[in-house]
Amino acid sequence: MTHARLPDQGRDAAAILDELDGFAAEDPAYRDGRIWSLVYHLDDAHDDFAHAAYRRYSSANGLNPAAFRSLKRMETDIVSMAAGILRGGPDTCGVLTAGGTESCLLAVKTYRDMARKTRRVSRPNMVIPATAHVAWFKAAEYFGVKPRLLPMTAGHATDIVKLARRIDRNTVMVLGSAPEYPHGTIDPIAEMAGIAAAKGVPVHVDACVGGFILPFMEMNGADLPDWDFRVPGVTSISADLHKYGYAAKGASLILYRDLDLLKHQMFVHQDWPGGVFASPALLGTRPGGAYAAAWAVMQKMGTDGYRDLARRTSEAVEALKAGIAATGGLAVIGNPQGPLLAYRSTDPDLNIFAVADRLEARGWSVNRVQNPDGIHAMVTARHREVTGAYLADLAQAVAEVRADPALADSGSAAAYGMMAHVPLRGMVKSRVLDIFAEMYRAGGGGGVDLHAGGEPGLIDRIATRYVRWKSRRG
Repeated sequence: MTHARLPDQGRDAAAILDELDGFAAEDPAYRDGRIWSLVYHLDDAHDDFAHAAYRRYSSANGLNPAAFRSLKRMETDIVSMAAGILRGGPDTCGVLTAGGTESCLLAVKTYRDMARKTRRVSRPNMVIPATAHVAWFKAAEYFGVKPRLLPMTAGHATDIVKLARRIDRNTVMVLGSAPEYPHGTIDPIAEMAGIAAAKGVPVHVDACVGGFILPFMEMNGADLPDWDFRVPGVTSISADLHKYGYAAKGASLILYRDLDLLKHQMFVHQDWPGGVFASPALLGTRPGGAYAAAWAVMQKMGTDGYRDLARRTSEAVEALKAGIAATGGLAVIGNPQGPLLAYRSTDPDLNIFAVADRLEARGWSVNRVQNPDGIHAMVTARHREVTGAYLADLAQAVAEVRADPALADSGSAAAYGMMAHVPLRGMVKSRVLDIFAEMYRAGGGGGVDLHAGGEPGLIDRIATRYVRWKSRRG
Protein backbone atom coordinates (compact mmCIF):
# COMPACT_ATOMS: atom_id res chain seq x y z
CA MET A 1 0.00 0.00 0.00
CA THR A 2 1.33 3.42 -0.99
CA HIS A 3 0.52 5.90 1.74
CA ALA A 4 -0.94 9.32 1.05
CA ARG A 5 1.75 11.96 1.02
CA LEU A 6 1.80 15.26 2.80
CA PRO A 7 1.91 17.97 0.10
CA ASP A 8 5.40 19.28 -0.56
CA GLN A 9 4.01 22.79 -0.43
CA GLY A 10 0.95 24.12 1.32
CA ARG A 11 -2.20 24.30 -0.81
CA ASP A 12 -4.66 27.10 -1.45
CA ALA A 13 -7.09 27.46 1.47
CA ALA A 14 -10.20 27.93 -0.69
CA ALA A 15 -9.36 24.85 -2.77
CA ILE A 16 -8.95 22.77 0.39
CA LEU A 17 -12.34 23.86 1.71
CA ASP A 18 -13.96 23.09 -1.63
CA GLU A 19 -12.45 19.61 -1.52
CA LEU A 20 -13.77 19.10 2.00
CA ASP A 21 -17.25 20.01 0.77
CA GLY A 22 -16.88 17.44 -1.98
CA PHE A 23 -16.04 14.68 0.51
CA ALA A 24 -19.59 14.89 1.83
CA ALA A 25 -21.23 14.05 -1.50
CA GLU A 26 -22.11 10.50 -0.41
CA ASP A 27 -22.90 11.28 3.24
CA PRO A 28 -26.50 11.00 4.51
CA ALA A 29 -28.78 13.92 3.60
CA TYR A 30 -29.29 14.93 7.23
CA ARG A 31 -30.24 18.51 6.39
CA ASP A 32 -33.29 17.11 4.61
CA GLY A 33 -34.30 14.92 7.57
CA ARG A 34 -33.56 11.72 5.63
CA ILE A 35 -31.51 10.09 8.41
CA TRP A 36 -32.97 8.66 11.63
CA SER A 37 -29.85 8.50 13.82
CA LEU A 38 -26.38 9.97 14.38
CA VAL A 39 -27.28 13.60 13.63
CA TYR A 40 -29.38 16.12 15.58
CA HIS A 41 -29.84 18.95 13.12
CA LEU A 42 -32.14 21.92 13.58
CA ASP A 43 -31.10 24.25 10.77
CA ASP A 44 -28.01 25.85 9.32
CA ALA A 45 -28.43 28.99 11.44
CA HIS A 46 -28.25 26.93 14.63
CA ASP A 47 -25.19 25.10 13.32
CA ASP A 48 -23.54 28.43 12.47
CA PHE A 49 -24.18 29.70 16.00
CA ALA A 50 -22.74 26.56 17.64
CA HIS A 51 -19.75 26.65 15.30
CA ALA A 52 -19.11 30.32 16.10
CA ALA A 53 -19.08 29.55 19.81
CA TYR A 54 -16.85 26.52 19.23
CA ARG A 55 -14.41 28.55 17.13
CA ARG A 56 -13.87 31.09 19.92
CA TYR A 57 -12.36 28.38 22.11
CA SER A 58 -11.16 25.86 19.50
CA SER A 59 -7.55 26.11 20.72
CA ALA A 60 -8.38 26.10 24.43
CA ASN A 61 -7.71 22.96 26.46
CA GLY A 62 -9.69 21.75 29.46
CA LEU A 63 -6.82 19.51 30.61
CA ASN A 64 -5.91 21.87 33.43
CA PRO A 65 -8.95 23.60 34.95
CA ALA A 66 -6.68 26.03 36.74
CA ALA A 67 -5.20 27.25 33.45
CA PHE A 68 -8.29 27.87 31.30
CA ARG A 69 -10.58 29.21 33.97
CA SER A 70 -13.05 30.23 31.29
CA LEU A 71 -13.63 26.57 30.44
CA LYS A 72 -14.02 25.57 34.06
CA ARG A 73 -16.58 28.33 34.50
CA MET A 74 -18.52 27.00 31.49
CA GLU A 75 -18.31 23.42 32.75
CA THR A 76 -19.53 24.46 36.18
CA ASP A 77 -22.49 26.28 34.63
CA ILE A 78 -23.32 23.36 32.32
CA VAL A 79 -23.21 20.83 35.15
CA SER A 80 -25.30 23.07 37.39
CA MET A 81 -27.96 23.70 34.73
CA ALA A 82 -28.12 19.98 33.94
CA ALA A 83 -28.40 19.13 37.64
CA GLY A 84 -31.48 21.34 37.81
CA ILE A 85 -32.99 19.77 34.69
CA LEU A 86 -32.39 16.28 36.10
CA ARG A 87 -33.73 17.26 39.53
CA GLY A 88 -30.47 16.91 41.38
CA GLY A 89 -29.90 18.18 44.89
CA PRO A 90 -27.56 20.87 46.18
CA ASP A 91 -24.60 18.45 46.17
CA THR A 92 -25.11 17.12 42.63
CA CYS A 93 -21.87 17.47 40.69
CA GLY A 94 -20.17 16.09 37.60
CA VAL A 95 -17.99 16.64 34.58
CA LEU A 96 -18.28 17.31 30.87
CA THR A 97 -17.17 14.38 28.70
CA ALA A 98 -16.53 13.86 25.01
CA GLY A 99 -19.60 11.69 24.42
CA GLY A 100 -22.03 9.15 25.78
CA THR A 101 -19.59 6.27 25.54
CA GLU A 102 -17.05 8.09 27.71
CA SER A 103 -19.79 8.86 30.24
CA CYS A 104 -20.83 5.19 30.35
CA LEU A 105 -17.24 3.98 30.64
CA LEU A 106 -16.64 6.37 33.51
CA ALA A 107 -19.63 5.09 35.47
CA VAL A 108 -18.36 1.51 35.28
CA LYS A 109 -14.82 2.54 36.19
CA THR A 110 -16.08 4.64 39.09
CA TYR A 111 -18.27 1.97 40.66
CA ARG A 112 -15.69 -0.76 40.11
CA ASP A 113 -13.04 1.31 41.90
CA MET A 114 -15.42 2.32 44.66
CA ALA A 115 -16.33 -1.31 45.30
CA ARG A 116 -12.65 -2.26 45.37
CA LYS A 117 -11.90 0.40 47.94
CA THR A 118 -14.95 0.22 50.17
CA ARG A 119 -15.93 -3.46 49.89
CA ARG A 120 -12.73 -5.13 48.62
CA VAL A 121 -14.51 -6.52 45.56
CA SER A 122 -12.01 -8.32 43.32
CA ARG A 123 -14.35 -10.05 40.83
CA PRO A 124 -16.76 -7.26 39.92
CA ASN A 125 -20.04 -7.65 38.08
CA MET A 126 -22.82 -5.28 37.12
CA VAL A 127 -26.50 -5.96 36.46
CA ILE A 128 -27.68 -4.39 33.21
CA PRO A 129 -30.71 -4.85 30.95
CA ALA A 130 -30.30 -6.91 27.79
CA THR A 131 -31.39 -3.74 25.96
CA ALA A 132 -28.57 -1.63 27.46
CA HIS A 133 -26.59 0.37 24.94
CA VAL A 134 -23.56 -1.42 23.52
CA ALA A 135 -21.32 1.11 25.29
CA TRP A 136 -22.02 -0.80 28.51
CA PHE A 137 -20.76 -4.03 26.99
CA LYS A 138 -17.68 -2.16 25.82
CA ALA A 139 -17.17 -0.85 29.35
CA ALA A 140 -17.56 -4.37 30.75
CA GLU A 141 -14.82 -5.60 28.42
CA TYR A 142 -12.50 -2.65 28.99
CA PHE A 143 -12.71 -2.66 32.79
CA GLY A 144 -13.15 -6.35 33.53
CA VAL A 145 -16.65 -6.04 34.99
CA LYS A 146 -18.85 -9.03 34.15
CA PRO A 147 -22.32 -8.07 32.85
CA ARG A 148 -25.29 -9.92 34.31
CA LEU A 149 -28.25 -9.43 32.02
CA LEU A 150 -31.87 -8.74 32.82
CA PRO A 151 -34.02 -10.25 30.05
CA MET A 152 -36.90 -8.64 28.21
CA THR A 153 -40.53 -9.34 28.99
CA ALA A 154 -42.91 -10.49 26.28
CA GLY A 155 -43.74 -6.80 25.80
CA HIS A 156 -40.05 -5.94 25.27
CA ALA A 157 -39.63 -4.13 28.58
CA THR A 158 -36.89 -4.98 31.08
CA ASP A 159 -37.88 -7.86 33.33
CA ILE A 160 -36.76 -7.11 36.88
CA VAL A 161 -38.32 -10.14 38.58
CA LYS A 162 -34.88 -11.67 39.04
CA LEU A 163 -33.00 -8.45 39.75
CA ALA A 164 -32.57 -9.13 43.46
CA ARG A 165 -31.12 -12.57 42.71
CA ARG A 166 -28.73 -11.13 40.11
CA ILE A 167 -27.14 -8.92 42.78
CA ASP A 168 -24.44 -10.44 45.00
CA ARG A 169 -21.52 -9.21 47.08
CA ASN A 170 -19.47 -8.59 43.90
CA THR A 171 -22.10 -6.42 42.19
CA VAL A 172 -20.69 -2.92 41.78
CA MET A 173 -23.68 -1.24 40.11
CA VAL A 174 -27.13 -1.65 38.56
CA LEU A 175 -28.06 0.08 35.31
CA GLY A 176 -31.34 1.46 34.04
CA SER A 177 -31.96 3.28 30.74
CA ALA A 178 -34.10 6.34 30.10
CA PRO A 179 -34.95 5.34 27.47
CA GLU A 180 -33.24 2.22 26.15
CA TYR A 181 -32.05 2.57 22.57
CA PRO A 182 -33.55 -0.43 20.72
CA HIS A 183 -37.23 0.24 21.50
CA GLY A 184 -37.43 3.58 23.33
CA THR A 185 -38.82 2.21 26.61
CA ILE A 186 -37.91 3.76 29.96
CA ASP A 187 -36.77 1.03 32.33
CA PRO A 188 -38.63 0.67 35.69
CA ILE A 189 -35.93 2.68 37.40
CA ALA A 190 -37.75 3.49 40.64
CA GLU A 191 -38.35 -0.21 41.28
CA MET A 192 -34.81 -1.12 40.24
CA ALA A 193 -33.32 1.54 42.50
CA GLY A 194 -35.41 0.35 45.46
CA ILE A 195 -34.15 -3.21 45.06
CA ALA A 196 -30.53 -2.11 44.57
CA ALA A 197 -30.58 0.36 47.47
CA ALA A 198 -31.82 -2.37 49.82
CA LYS A 199 -28.66 -4.28 48.95
CA GLY A 200 -26.36 -1.25 49.15
CA VAL A 201 -25.65 -1.12 45.41
CA PRO A 202 -25.53 2.15 43.43
CA VAL A 203 -27.74 2.74 40.39
CA HIS A 204 -26.69 4.58 37.26
CA VAL A 205 -29.25 5.87 34.77
CA ASP A 206 -28.17 5.96 31.15
CA ALA A 207 -30.07 9.00 29.91
CA CYS A 208 -27.63 9.75 27.11
CA VAL A 209 -30.63 9.80 24.78
CA GLY A 210 -33.32 11.10 27.11
CA GLY A 211 -31.52 13.49 29.44
CA PHE A 212 -32.24 16.64 27.44
CA ILE A 213 -35.69 15.80 26.13
CA LEU A 214 -37.61 13.68 28.68
CA PRO A 215 -37.69 16.48 31.30
CA PHE A 216 -39.13 18.88 28.72
CA MET A 217 -41.64 16.30 27.51
CA GLU A 218 -42.80 16.11 31.13
CA MET A 219 -43.08 19.89 31.28
CA ASN A 220 -45.31 19.62 28.21
CA GLY A 221 -47.62 17.20 30.02
CA ALA A 222 -46.20 13.78 29.13
CA ASP A 223 -46.92 11.14 31.76
CA LEU A 224 -43.56 9.46 32.31
CA PRO A 225 -42.28 7.29 35.17
CA ASP A 226 -39.78 8.79 37.59
CA TRP A 227 -36.25 8.05 36.41
CA ASP A 228 -33.94 10.90 37.44
CA PHE A 229 -32.48 12.13 40.75
CA ARG A 230 -36.00 12.27 42.19
CA VAL A 231 -35.56 8.52 42.69
CA PRO A 232 -33.64 8.15 45.98
CA GLY A 233 -31.52 5.17 44.90
CA VAL A 234 -30.26 6.80 41.69
CA THR A 235 -26.65 7.78 42.33
CA SER A 236 -25.54 8.96 38.87
CA ILE A 237 -26.89 9.89 35.44
CA SER A 238 -25.28 10.27 32.02
CA ALA A 239 -26.84 12.65 29.48
CA ASP A 240 -25.61 13.74 26.05
CA LEU A 241 -25.65 17.42 25.21
CA HIS A 242 -24.83 16.68 21.57
CA LYS A 243 -28.03 14.66 21.15
CA TYR A 244 -31.25 16.36 22.24
CA GLY A 245 -29.31 19.21 23.83
CA TYR A 246 -28.39 20.14 20.22
CA ALA A 247 -24.83 21.11 21.13
CA ALA A 248 -21.89 20.53 18.80
CA LYS A 249 -20.47 17.02 18.72
CA GLY A 250 -18.19 16.08 21.58
CA ALA A 251 -20.32 17.03 24.60
CA SER A 252 -21.86 14.71 27.18
CA LEU A 253 -22.22 14.78 30.96
CA ILE A 254 -21.92 12.40 33.85
CA LEU A 255 -23.51 13.65 37.06
CA TYR A 256 -23.23 12.17 40.55
CA ARG A 257 -25.43 12.69 43.56
CA ASP A 258 -22.43 13.95 45.56
CA LEU A 259 -18.69 14.54 45.43
CA ASP A 260 -17.81 11.42 47.42
CA LEU A 261 -19.00 9.35 44.46
CA LEU A 262 -17.30 11.53 41.85
CA LYS A 263 -13.93 11.21 43.59
CA HIS A 264 -13.77 7.54 42.61
CA GLN A 265 -13.88 8.60 38.95
CA MET A 266 -10.82 10.83 39.18
CA PHE A 267 -7.24 9.87 38.40
CA VAL A 268 -4.24 11.24 40.30
CA HIS A 269 -0.57 10.33 39.81
CA GLN A 270 1.79 11.98 42.25
CA ASP A 271 5.20 10.54 41.24
CA TRP A 272 5.43 11.44 37.56
CA PRO A 273 8.66 13.33 36.67
CA GLY A 274 6.49 15.82 34.82
CA GLY A 275 4.79 16.81 38.05
CA VAL A 276 1.71 15.81 39.97
CA PHE A 277 -1.05 14.96 37.48
CA ALA A 278 -4.79 14.88 38.07
CA SER A 279 -7.60 14.22 35.59
CA PRO A 280 -11.36 14.13 36.24
CA ALA A 281 -12.35 11.95 33.27
CA LEU A 282 -10.88 9.60 30.63
CA LEU A 283 -9.46 12.21 28.30
CA GLY A 284 -6.44 14.32 29.05
CA THR A 285 -6.78 17.06 26.46
CA ARG A 286 -10.40 18.17 26.47
CA PRO A 287 -11.39 20.40 23.51
CA GLY A 288 -12.45 23.81 24.72
CA GLY A 289 -14.70 24.37 21.71
CA ALA A 290 -17.06 21.65 22.91
CA TYR A 291 -17.43 23.44 26.27
CA ALA A 292 -18.15 26.76 24.60
CA ALA A 293 -20.64 25.38 22.08
CA ALA A 294 -22.54 23.44 24.76
CA TRP A 295 -22.72 26.42 27.11
CA ALA A 296 -23.77 28.77 24.29
CA VAL A 297 -26.47 26.45 22.92
CA MET A 298 -27.99 25.92 26.38
CA GLN A 299 -28.12 29.70 26.86
CA LYS A 300 -29.62 30.18 23.39
CA MET A 301 -32.30 27.51 23.79
CA GLY A 302 -33.46 28.10 27.36
CA THR A 303 -36.31 26.14 28.89
CA ASP A 304 -38.83 27.48 26.38
CA GLY A 305 -36.67 26.48 23.42
CA TYR A 306 -36.16 22.94 24.67
CA ARG A 307 -39.87 22.62 25.46
CA ASP A 308 -40.70 23.64 21.91
CA LEU A 309 -38.25 21.11 20.48
CA ALA A 310 -39.73 18.41 22.74
CA ARG A 311 -43.24 19.32 21.56
CA ARG A 312 -42.29 19.11 17.90
CA THR A 313 -40.45 15.85 18.45
CA SER A 314 -43.42 14.33 20.28
CA GLU A 315 -45.72 15.36 17.44
CA ALA A 316 -43.44 13.60 14.96
CA VAL A 317 -43.27 10.48 17.15
CA GLU A 318 -47.04 10.29 17.52
CA ALA A 319 -47.53 10.80 13.78
CA LEU A 320 -45.12 7.94 13.09
CA LYS A 321 -46.85 5.65 15.59
CA ALA A 322 -50.24 6.38 14.04
CA GLY A 323 -48.95 5.93 10.50
CA ILE A 324 -47.23 2.65 11.32
CA ALA A 325 -50.37 1.34 13.02
CA ALA A 326 -52.43 2.33 9.97
CA THR A 327 -50.11 0.43 7.63
CA GLY A 328 -51.27 -3.14 7.48
CA GLY A 329 -48.84 -5.75 8.74
CA LEU A 330 -46.72 -3.43 10.90
CA ALA A 331 -46.64 -2.73 14.63
CA VAL A 332 -44.53 -0.62 16.98
CA ILE A 333 -42.30 -2.75 19.21
CA GLY A 334 -42.91 -2.43 22.93
CA ASN A 335 -43.97 0.82 24.56
CA PRO A 336 -41.76 3.69 23.37
CA GLN A 337 -42.03 6.62 25.79
CA GLY A 338 -39.45 9.03 24.46
CA PRO A 339 -38.07 10.27 21.15
CA LEU A 340 -37.28 6.94 19.51
CA LEU A 341 -39.10 3.81 18.42
CA ALA A 342 -38.81 0.63 16.40
CA TYR A 343 -41.42 -1.28 14.45
CA ARG A 344 -41.72 -4.80 13.12
CA SER A 345 -43.76 -6.90 10.72
CA THR A 346 -46.75 -8.78 12.13
CA ASP A 347 -47.23 -10.66 8.86
CA PRO A 348 -44.91 -13.65 8.24
CA ASP A 349 -45.17 -12.94 4.51
CA LEU A 350 -43.93 -9.35 4.94
CA ASN A 351 -40.16 -9.22 5.45
CA ILE A 352 -39.29 -6.09 7.45
CA PHE A 353 -35.70 -6.02 6.19
CA ALA A 354 -36.98 -6.00 2.61
CA VAL A 355 -39.17 -3.05 3.58
CA ALA A 356 -36.02 -1.35 4.89
CA ASP A 357 -34.30 -1.95 1.56
CA ARG A 358 -37.18 -0.33 -0.31
CA LEU A 359 -37.08 2.68 1.99
CA GLU A 360 -33.36 3.06 1.33
CA ALA A 361 -34.05 2.89 -2.40
CA ARG A 362 -36.20 6.00 -1.85
CA GLY A 363 -33.35 7.90 -0.22
CA TRP A 364 -33.95 7.22 3.49
CA SER A 365 -31.09 6.22 5.76
CA VAL A 366 -32.52 3.25 7.68
CA ASN A 367 -31.33 1.51 10.85
CA ARG A 368 -32.27 -2.09 11.54
CA VAL A 369 -32.73 -3.90 14.86
CA GLN A 370 -32.91 -7.58 15.73
CA ASN A 371 -34.57 -9.81 18.34
CA PRO A 372 -37.17 -8.99 17.09
CA ASP A 373 -36.33 -7.90 13.57
CA GLY A 374 -37.38 -4.33 12.93
CA ILE A 375 -36.73 -0.84 11.62
CA HIS A 376 -35.51 1.83 14.05
CA ALA A 377 -36.05 5.59 14.14
CA MET A 378 -34.52 8.17 16.46
CA VAL A 379 -36.84 11.12 15.96
CA THR A 380 -35.93 14.80 16.18
CA ALA A 381 -37.93 18.00 15.92
CA ARG A 382 -36.80 18.35 12.31
CA HIS A 383 -38.48 15.06 11.42
CA ARG A 384 -41.90 16.61 11.97
CA GLU A 385 -41.46 18.17 8.53
CA VAL A 386 -40.88 14.81 6.79
CA THR A 387 -43.07 12.29 8.63
CA GLY A 388 -45.76 12.52 5.96
CA ALA A 389 -43.28 11.78 3.18
CA TYR A 390 -41.70 8.97 5.20
CA LEU A 391 -45.03 7.29 5.92
CA ALA A 392 -46.08 7.58 2.27
CA ASP A 393 -42.84 5.91 1.20
CA LEU A 394 -43.28 3.29 3.93
CA ALA A 395 -46.72 2.38 2.59
CA GLN A 396 -45.29 2.05 -0.92
CA ALA A 397 -42.35 -0.01 0.37
CA VAL A 398 -44.75 -2.41 2.11
CA ALA A 399 -46.85 -2.69 -1.05
CA GLU A 400 -43.77 -3.48 -3.15
CA VAL A 401 -42.60 -6.22 -0.79
CA ARG A 402 -46.09 -7.75 -0.70
CA ALA A 403 -46.21 -7.70 -4.49
CA ASP A 404 -42.77 -9.29 -4.81
CA PRO A 405 -41.93 -11.55 -1.82
CA ALA A 406 -38.68 -12.53 -3.56
CA LEU A 407 -37.28 -9.16 -2.40
CA ALA A 408 -36.75 -10.85 0.97
CA ASP A 409 -34.23 -13.20 -0.64
CA SER A 410 -31.97 -10.58 -2.17
CA GLY A 411 -29.92 -7.54 -1.23
CA SER A 412 -29.32 -6.64 2.37
CA ALA A 413 -32.73 -8.06 3.39
CA ALA A 414 -31.42 -11.58 2.92
CA ALA A 415 -28.10 -10.75 4.56
CA TYR A 416 -29.59 -9.01 7.60
CA GLY A 417 -32.22 -11.70 7.96
CA MET A 418 -29.56 -14.38 7.99
CA MET A 419 -27.23 -12.54 10.35
CA ALA A 420 -30.00 -11.84 12.85
CA HIS A 421 -30.67 -15.56 13.17
CA VAL A 422 -27.30 -17.25 12.73
CA PRO A 423 -26.99 -19.45 15.84
CA LEU A 424 -23.19 -19.32 16.03
CA ARG A 425 -22.83 -15.84 17.50
CA GLY A 426 -19.12 -16.34 18.21
CA MET A 427 -18.52 -16.85 14.52
CA VAL A 428 -20.49 -13.71 13.75
CA LYS A 429 -18.32 -11.73 16.19
CA SER A 430 -15.12 -13.12 14.68
CA ARG A 431 -16.16 -12.33 11.13
CA VAL A 432 -17.37 -8.86 12.00
CA LEU A 433 -14.00 -8.17 13.64
CA ASP A 434 -12.08 -9.42 10.60
CA ILE A 435 -14.06 -7.42 8.08
CA PHE A 436 -14.50 -4.29 10.21
CA ALA A 437 -10.76 -4.20 10.85
CA GLU A 438 -10.21 -4.04 7.09
CA MET A 439 -11.64 -0.51 7.18
CA TYR A 440 -8.62 0.48 9.25
CA ARG A 441 -5.91 -1.24 7.23
CA ALA A 442 -3.29 1.13 5.85
CA GLY A 443 -5.00 3.18 3.18
CA GLY A 444 -8.50 2.71 4.59
CA GLY A 445 -9.20 -0.80 3.30
CA GLY A 446 -11.13 0.33 0.26
CA GLY A 447 -14.09 1.76 2.15
CA VAL A 448 -16.00 -1.30 3.39
CA ASP A 449 -19.70 -0.47 3.74
CA LEU A 450 -22.03 -2.00 6.30
CA HIS A 451 -24.49 -3.33 3.76
CA ALA A 452 -25.33 -3.47 0.08
CA GLY A 453 -24.49 -0.82 -2.47
CA GLY A 454 -22.01 -1.55 -5.22
CA GLU A 455 -19.31 -3.72 -3.69
CA PRO A 456 -20.46 -6.33 -1.16
CA GLY A 457 -21.00 -4.72 2.24
CA LEU A 458 -19.99 -5.88 5.70
CA ILE A 459 -23.22 -7.71 6.51
CA ASP A 460 -23.38 -9.32 3.06
CA ARG A 461 -19.80 -10.56 3.31
CA ILE A 462 -20.35 -12.06 6.75
CA ALA A 463 -23.47 -13.81 5.52
CA THR A 464 -21.58 -15.18 2.52
CA ARG A 465 -18.86 -16.57 4.76
CA TYR A 466 -21.49 -18.20 6.97
CA VAL A 467 -23.23 -19.81 4.00
CA ARG A 468 -19.91 -21.21 2.75
CA TRP A 469 -19.06 -22.54 6.20
CA LYS A 470 -22.47 -24.16 6.56
CA SER A 471 -22.28 -25.77 3.11
CA ARG A 472 -18.87 -27.27 3.89
CA ARG A 473 -20.30 -28.84 7.02
CA GLY A 474 -23.20 -30.29 5.05
